[in-house]
Amino acid sequence: MATAEKAPPTLAVAGLNAWYGESHILHGVDFEVRPGEVVTLLGRNGAGKTTTLKAIMGIVGKRTGSVAFAGRETIGLSSDRVARLGVAICPEERAIFASLSVRENLMLPPRVAAGGLALERIFTLFPNLAERLASGGGKLSGGEQQMLAIARILRTGARFLMLDEPTEGLAPVIVRQIGATIAELKREGFTILLVEQNFNFARTVSDRYYVMEHGHIAIGFANADLDANDMEQLHVRLGV
Repeated sequence: MATAEKAPPTLAVAGLNAWYGESHILHGVDFEVRPGEVVTLLGRNGAGKTTTLKAIMGIVGKRTGSVAFAGRETIGLSSDRVARLGVAICPEERAIFASLSVRENLMLPPRVAAGGLALERIFTLFPNLAERLASGGGKLSGGEQQMLAIARILRTGARFLMLDEPTEGLAPVIVRQIGATIAELKREGFTILLVEQNFNFARTVSDRYYVMEHGHIAIGFANADLDANDMEQLHVRLGV
C-alpha cells in the first residue's frame, strides 16, 4: 500500500481564487492534503483561511482555479455535490440549532456515504454528549457545542473533514479533548484539514502546515522537519 508521502493527494488545490461579491479574497492558493494526514492552515485573522475551506466546499460567491478531490475536479460542482463526495465542514460558528435537542442536531445531516460513525462510537469520543441527548442545543456550553458540531459530521460517512478553529475560546481541558479526538480520527483513517491560529495546539496533531498571508500560501512546513529557522519564520508571521 502506498505511503501518505507517495499516495496521490486526497485534496489538490491549485491557483484557487475566491470572491465575496466584488472583494477578491483568495489569490492563487496552492496546497495539497494526502490520505490520512492532518494538515493545518495557519495565519492571522483575515489571511483567508476560512474562505479557503468555504471555497473548497463551494460556498463562496465565486471561485476559479482547481480543487480536485480524490482526483475529481470539483470547481464547477455545487456544495451539496461536493458533500456527497465525502467532504464535510465543521464551521467556526458551529451552527448548532438552539431549538433542537442534542439528539436531533446529531441526526439532522443526511448520510453521504457508508461508514459513518454510529452513535455509540461517537459517545466514546464525546461522552458529554451522551449525558446531554435531551438538552437543547442552545443550553450547551461552548465546548459541548463544539463537540456536537464535530460529532454531527462524523455520522455522515464523510472521510475528509475540514475543521475551522475547533479550539477557539475553549477551556484547556476541552482543547485537550478535541486534540485527542483528532488524533483518534487520524488513527481511524480520516483525512483532516484544520484551520487554526493556535500553533501550540496544531503542533500536537498536525503532520504539515501551510501559513497563509493576504489570501495566498506564504510558506509550508512538515511537522517532522521543523527547525529553529522555521520556528523563527512562524514567530514573525504568526506572533507565536
